[in-house]
Parts: sequence; C-alpha cells; structure tokens
Amino acid sequence: MSKPGVILIGAGGHAHACIDVIEQHAQYQIVGLVGMPCEMHSQHLGYTVIATDEDLPLLAKDYQYAVIAVGQIRSPDSRIRLYQQVLQLGFSLPDIIAPTAHVSYHATIGVGTIVMHGAIVNAGAKVGNNCIINTRTLLEHDSTVEDHCHISTGAILNGGVHIGAGSFVGSGCVIKDGITLGRGCLVGMGLCVRHNQADHTRFIGHDIS
Repeated sequence: MSKPGVILIGAGGHAHACIDVIEQHAQYQIVGLVGMPCEMHSQHLGYTVIATDEDLPLLAKDYQYAVIAVGQIRSPDSRIRLYQQVLQLGFSLPDIIAPTAHVSYHATIGVGTIVMHGAIVNAGAKVGNNCIINTRTLLEHDSTVEDHCHISTGAILNGGVHIGAGSFVGSGCVIKDGITLGRGCLVGMGLCVRHNQADHTRFIGHDIS
C-alpha cells in the first residue's frame, strides 16, 4: 500500500531537517515543497518546490496532509498564519515524531507538532499544536509547552516547567523546575532561567527587555 502524500510548507533550513525526520518516520511520502516565488522548481534533498502559498487552495484539493516546515526564532507569526490557513483549507496536520526520539506513552503531542531526532518528552509532559521540539531537546516530567512554540536544539526543560504560547527557547538553555515563561517570550542561546518570566519577555542575558 502506498504511503499518503504530504506537502511541506517551507523551503529553508528547517525544511531540510523536517525532510530527514519525515523520511525516517516513514509514514508519509513527501510530494513536494511550498516556497517563495523565487524558490520555484529549486531542489531540496531530492524534493522540488512545486508551489507557493497562493497555490495552497489548489493543493488542498489533491492532498490531505501538510507539515509546516518554516522555522521560528524571533517571532511565531509566520507559523501561526500558515497553521490557521492550512486548517481553514481543510488540510490535516499530523504530528511527526522521529524514530530516534522518545515520547512517553504518558505524554501528549498536539497536531502539527514535530519532535526531532534524539528529543525526549517524558511522562506527564504536554506539548501543544504547531510546535517544534528540536534535536536533543529534553522535556522533563509534567512540563507543558503551549501552542506555536519552538524549543530549540539541546534545551532542557526541567520538571513542571510551563512555556506560554508562541515562545522560543534557544539552543542549550536550561529552565529550572517549576518555572513559568509567559506567552511570546524569547530566551537566548545557552542561558539558564531560574525565575518566572512575564509575557513577551526577551531574556537574552544581562540585558532583559
């Protein structure tokens, strides 16, 4: 039986990482990528940019599944816009879990979320919709990541941490157990967060604004 086709929306570096996870995941066949007009017909790890955002209504008539393969650092706005658009068009957004990741049977993963290679999502953890749980991230027991977040490579969220919607946690960060980050926060690379942070905090070291 052939695998169902999936469209990747995005054609940058994060899309390359998504391609590798989806290939290893082995439940979907990548049909092609959606990119910018200047990216049309370009090749990415053997897959072609076959459409732009304007073509999504037509693609929705032929394909059921889509993965949002646009990265997120400073703002989640592009991923949120695409998430809302593809749902309105009738696409299904599967959660994709790399076979090298460990997601506890007692954890929950939302729709459209991708869990990358080597990540651990431990018992009682909850991850919302349209999130990136990046390579070698650790989400410890009973931690919560709300919708539209990017937890970047090698970040550690200790037990009971709560990350508000639309937040970004940079590579190699460590967040102390029980800490809450508000909505729309940004935590810079390699930092330790030991105190709760209000909505829209930019925690980038000595300069917090």
